[in-house]
Amino acid sequence: MAQRLTPFELMEKLISFPTVSRDTNIPLIDWVADYLAGHGIESHRYIDPDQPKHALFAHVGPWQEGAIVLSGHTDVVPVDGQPWDTDPFSVVEKDGKYYGRGTCDMKGFDALAIWALVEGHYGTLTTPLQLALSFDEEIGCTGAPPMIKAMQPVLPKGKAAIIGEPSTMQAVTGHKGGSGFHTHVVGFEVHSSLMHTGVNAIMAAAKLIEWANEQNSTSMATKPTEIAAMFDPPFTTVHVGMIEGGTAHNITAKDCKFGMDFRVVPGEDKEKWKLEYLKEVKRVEEAMQAVVPDTRIIITPRFDVPPLQPEENGPAETLVRQITGDNASHKVSYGTEAGQFQEAGYSAVICGPGDIAQAHQPNEYIEVAQFNAGHAFMEKLLARLSA
Repeated sequence: MAQRLTPFELMEKLISFPTVSRDTNIPLIDWVADYLAGHGIESHRYIDPDQPKHALFAHVGPWQEGAIVLSGHTDVVPVDGQPWDTDPFSVVEKDGKYYGRGTCDMKGFDALAIWALVEGHYGTLTTPLQLALSFDEEIGCTGAPPMIKAMQPVLPKGKAAIIGEPSTMQAVTGHKGGSGFHTHVVGFEVHSSLMHTGVNAIMAAAKLIEWANEQNSTSMATKPTEIAAMFDPPFTTVHVGMIEGGTAHNITAKDCKFGMDFRVVPGEDKEKWKLEYLKEVKRVEEAMQAVVPDTRIIITPRFDVPPLQPEENGPAETLVRQITGDNASHKVSYGTEAGQFQEAGYSAVICGPGDIAQAHQPNEYIEVAQFNAGHAFMEKLLARLSA
């Protein structure tokens, strides 16, 4: 019989794989598949046809519908330029904390989920348990939808999905949706002393970015709806986080590229926000083309993440509340794969160890007490699924 690793040992192994979203995650998935196989658990994969990325899913317990799905992503954000005090791809325990890239977001939960799957396999489950490990969550939750689709003809349909994003083991029952658009402004280069005869892509892009500022100011000044009031901030936000462009200070910029992202409150129409943005893009583009007809603005969708809609007595929420004893209302403004599971017909809830404030940070950590709380949650979950 293969060795049954502890949750900590599993986390150490997962952290050792530098699965930054720009790179492959296949070595990690290979290791997990081999580890599960060593315990007699068959796993299955979704293989991305366009890049070296795999998702993995597995089922233990009775071969029937109604499983509880433990869902996590395997990718992490880069460490480039961050001032780490330790090796980010090794787990270091210090002052009651486990340091390492992904300890919090979210290989700590992944380790606990793998542990629970193996323990459930050796136990006496009467309700099945499933594991789902995705990729590319950090660049727009693009890996989960094809994974969820691939699960349907292979595994019995699950009933409830617990997405283990860091929530300090609280039951998060709603989050904003998100959509993002790569915007490429194509201008016309001339010497800056004759800028009126050219089109400066950066200055045209600035008009679109100012539009985002105006939308945020208007939303901030508007009384929030009942659902929006549950979130912080209580409105849909429009954000530009990266921009590049230009050739030299004395040349009107030919190109400017940036991302325009929306975090949309549940109940609001993401498509409406997209159309409003495209309307502004058209207005700016027409002004550019009045100077140089060949100039243009190219919009390419980057990601589209549905919101997690609060459920009325949803099975996922009910189960997590019964285990944790948490009956408070928790909503978050970041997006997760929970809305994608919900869209596919699963009841969904977010509950995982760690604090989202530590995610993506240099010296990322999860408190030992939080990791232990996650372990205790899995033990109680297995007891319930065996009742």
